[in-house]
Amino acid sequence: MDISALLTSAGINIAICAVLLSLYSILRKQPSNACVYFPRRLLSEPVKHNDPFCLERFVPSASWIMRAWQATDEEILAVGGVDAVVFMRIVVFSLRVFTIAALICIFLVLPMNYYGQNMQHKKFHAESLEIFTIGNVREGSKWLWTHCLALYVITGSACILLYFEYKSITKMRLAHITGSPPNPSHFTVLVRGIPWSPDHSYSTAVENFFSTFYPASYLSHQMVYRTGTVDKLMEDAERMYRMLKSIEPHCKEIPLPCCLCGGTTHSFKMLKNESESVKSKTSIDGLHPIHREKERPAAFVFFRTRYAAVIAAEVLQSHNPMLWVTQLAPEPHDVYWSNLSIPYKQVWLRKIATLLGSVVFMFLFLIPVTFVQGLTQLDQLSHTFPFLQGILKQKYMKQLVTGYLPSVILILFLYAVPPTMMLFSAMEGNVSRSERKKSACIKVLYFTIWNVFFVNVLSGSVISQLSVFSSVRDIPVELAKAVPTQATFFTTYVLSSGWASLSCEVMQPFPLFCNAFSKFILRVQEEPKNCALNFPHHTEIPRLLLFGLLGFTCSVLAPLILPFMLVYFFLAFLVYRNQILNVYVSKYESGGRFWPIVHNTTIFSLLLTQVIALGVFGMKKSPVASGFTIPLILLTLLFNEYCRHRFSPVFKSSPVQVLIEMDRQDEQWGRLEAIYDQLRTAYRQYPSVPQDFSVSGSTSHHVESSQDPESLKSGGQLVKFNG
Repeated sequence: MDISALLTSAGINIAICAVLLSLYSILRKQPSNACVYFPRRLLSEPVKHNDPFCLERFVPSASWIMRAWQATDEEILAVGGVDAVVFMRIVVFSLRVFTIAALICIFLVLPMNYYGQNMQHKKFHAESLEIFTIGNVREGSKWLWTHCLALYVITGSACILLYFEYKSITKMRLAHITGSPPNPSHFTVLVRGIPWSPDHSYSTAVENFFSTFYPASYLSHQMVYRTGTVDKLMEDAERMYRMLKSIEPHCKEIPLPCCLCGGTTHSFKMLKNESESVKSKTSIDGLHPIHREKERPAAFVFFRTRYAAVIAAEVLQSHNPMLWVTQLAPEPHDVYWSNLSIPYKQVWLRKIATLLGSVVFMFLFLIPVTFVQGLTQLDQLSHTFPFLQGILKQKYMKQLVTGYLPSVILILFLYAVPPTMMLFSAMEGNVSRSERKKSACIKVLYFTIWNVFFVNVLSGSVISQLSVFSSVRDIPVELAKAVPTQATFFTTYVLSSGWASLSCEVMQPFPLFCNAFSKFILRVQEEPKNCALNFPHHTEIPRLLLFGLLGFTCSVLAPLILPFMLVYFFLAFLVYRNQILNVYVSKYESGGRFWPIVHNTTIFSLLLTQVIALGVFGMKKSPVASGFTIPLILLTLLFNEYCRHRFSPVFKSSPVQVLIEMDRQDEQWGRLEAIYDQLRTAYRQYPSVPQDFSVSGSTSHHVESSQDPESLKSGGQLVKFNG
């Protein structure tokens, strides 16, 4: 690929970004799109639909960019919680480290690559991109020390920034634990693997066990029940009820013929008195299965102090590790109820099965990746498909096929990866939504690094790809040969998957289409009450980390990728801030537990970069550069080991010192009884219906429940459909 093909790809993506961002600045001003671009605000602020026509609403503007730029970390924390701040710290960290890398590599390394051999250079637009890589430096060149120096500067800067970010986020996590209101999850332990006995129920077994071994700290417990068909129907009826409560009370009959049967359609009619309504039998006692056979071998056990809950969650409860398995319970809104009914003895089998499924899916993905790489090799493509020879001889078609089409096709295939990995994560038995999303995030990260980086670098037949790893000693050499040649593909991938995907993220095409279909086809004028989405960490964090890996590995070898990388991270800074402030809602909080994934992946990227550089220096016969790279690898490993011991334990469990101090404060301030009352209703497997289920009125009633927060909304009145 030459410079003109790269500029063609850049021009196409710049045009797409400019059009989509301009269109977004117009669409976000339309009142009918408030549920698409401001769903977070809809939960707390009323929306007016009688805005007068104004020409300014149809003129593109950059007001959203200024608002996102001026937002502070305190605003992000108040709106999105610790997880949102941690996500933005990933973007800020990437911006800082790649700014340093771009400065040293563009002004120091790139000229050395360009003038690495005595040759007659072509015009700039006709130059091959390989001229700008380390592959253009001749063997035994005395200027390879500049590449080694750049590698030291990039590694040192990344490690220093990583240390301060890890330290800051650790303090933020501790502040979140101590500064937030009393959290029921701090007093609650999830118990699984309860042994079955023919003499008594699971509930009696739990009470007897914890009353015997934790008599001073045990408070009470709540069993987990099997969800049957009737229970699911009651759940659906509750969701429908909450949706219908938002209907206006002054609906009138519409004498229009029905489009299906020709009869008269009827509107919703309010039930004004209790005699017209169905008697409420949906109290918490009625909703919960009371039969013994519906109890599952899992329960939430409540303790009097946080310290007692932590001790019970950490120690081994039985001589059989598969029985009485304990762990700290997730937050009420974070509980993934459907997985609590899974017997604990099946969990390890499910994890193995999902791991094997992920590996099989990863290798099946070699087929589209190999096809994509075939598009970058025009000679092989023309030989395989002779009828394309005439088309591929055209200059602009050649630039389109080699510079834009491969990355776009790969991106389209990659859209199937996050839903598949989320399904695998749900099947493996995670008991909380945050754990499920974290597991999916790791799977997507491994998948994208393998298929986007390694498979593309070691492109060819599947057999040749596997044979590369037959000898560990050959890995640095093979990577050193392949990475500089594939740097051009990675550059176009950053353009297509980075710039264009951010424009699609801010546009929200699927919610926009659904909203347009609802408003203009179905003629639904009411704003939906459950349109807010949770932040997709499992898709966005792997994308950021993949681009970080591409930036590190190509920074010294092919520094031409760095300017495009900086543009991506700067655009990501604006887009994600805007989405956090206006679109996404935090339905549960993990306290920044995604950051260790970021740290470990960054360390892996640095080590991979150093190993590849070591192989390149060996190929280029530069013993000085190779000798200085080996200590750098050891220093990076030592730094990672220090951070693992210094910061990582805080993200796995809460410090006992902090929890005991919080228990003492609650006792001094007399808040324990209120906390105990909250625990009794915190973990409800089935949604609780308000007592005035059948009474009309305009008063909203907030009901606490831990069942699927998407379906829990405060409502107005009960309505009935007259048909």
